[in-house]
Amino acid sequence: MSLNFWKNASTRRKRIYTIVGIFILSVIFTALGTLVPISSQDATNISNDLNSTVQSLKENGALTTYIFGNNFMICLIMFIPIAGPILGFFILFNTGTAISAIAMTEGYSPYVALIAQFATPIIWLEFAAYSTAIAGSIWLTRRILQHRGKHEFRNTCLLVTICGIILLISAYVETAFISLVG
Repeated sequence: MSLNFWKNASTRRKRIYTIVGIFILSVIFTALGTLVPISSQDATNISNDLNSTVQSLKENGALTTYIFGNNFMICLIMFIPIAGPILGFFILFNTGTAISAIAMTEGYSPYVALIAQFATPIIWLEFAAYSTAIAGSIWLTRRILQHRGKHEFRNTCLLVTICGIILLISAYVETAFISLVG
């Protein structure tokens, strides 16, 4: 396979290719997380913990803030040079495990639950932000090694802002979805 598409691409296009590639890897790692066998007791515990947290936050009117804060902190971790991608893929793998646990308690196949997630804009927005963060970490690491980290740090700050906006929109959509579904 020829890498001419990469060699001939502008830096902006290479960044887009990187984000798309990371997005695909993110979906794969999350899907792998759904393959982890979970006992029915562990699945019930995970589901109950999540449901009680959501219920408590809804009652206190803090659900949107919590969702945004949680997702944004995860995203910021993913921006860390070298460690960010490793931690990010670990977090996404665990997300797959949580999806599997919730699906099991609801009587659905984990694979169906994962696919159903992609029917909502929530996972698309979150994965876009996370993929951007991991790609940003890779680019920042690369530029630091090339002794061009100062310029890349400005790009990273812009990407953090963009991811924050995406995740804020996602938090509002997720809160509305939770309120709608119950």
